[in-house]
Amino acid sequence: MGKKHRAALAQIEPGRLYTLADAVPLIKRMAYARFDETVEVTMVLGVDPRKADQMVRGTVVLPNGLGKTKRVVVIAAGEKQSEAQSAGADEVGGEDFVERIKGGWLDFDVLIATPDMMKSVGTLGKILGPRGLMPNPKTGTVTFEVGKAVQEVKAGKVEFRVDKTGVVHVPVGRVSFPDEKLIENIRTLIEAVLRAKPSASKGRYVRAAYCGSTMGPAVPLAPSEYHS
Repeated sequence: MGKKHRAALAQIEPGRLYTLADAVPLIKRMAYARFDETVEVTMVLGVDPRKADQMVRGTVVLPNGLGKTKRVVVIAAGEKQSEAQSAGADEVGGEDFVERIKGGWLDFDVLIATPDMMKSVGTLGKILGPRGLMPNPKTGTVTFEVGKAVQEVKAGKVEFRVDKTGVVHVPVGRVSFPDEKLIENIRTLIEAVLRAKPSASKGRYVRAAYCGSTMGPAVPLAPSEYHS
């Protein structure tokens, strides 16, 4: 652990659980990197992700965006290509893009595809799956409403998904954001995760939650911030 990280960690009071109003200014004070660090939320859930009926997954549009514009590629045909271009997609194509990806092209953050193109796009599973880039109807990236999908991603749509250890880890903005905008984004994300609670989940759904910057230590949040 470096000197700067130890100095940042020393600012967190042992045993204290922070409200967002106190946690966000502290996170910003503790950020020591030379770049504009990403602020992230981590939620420890009381679910067993190995069971299909306890999977937690969804998307939410953060009201204040993420502070960076994602590069969006759309695979579609006909008039849907024009719709995607008008909505602001960075690149739009059809079967030719499937071949480009097979050839190693992965210069994008989000891939959106129309359902009629999924037979071809489905062959890219081994390439896109491990990178979290495979289009999925549950996250709104397999849709005929390509214009709306592109606009939502550009506006700050993020995906959350519980990992195999029962943890959700999601970016919610940048250290340079005003406090109130970060707090609004964090609350929006937490509310979305709470709404996604599986009916099969028993006992306490959110066991703990933390917020921190890319390089800084995580600040434990008070239960009042995440208990519905």
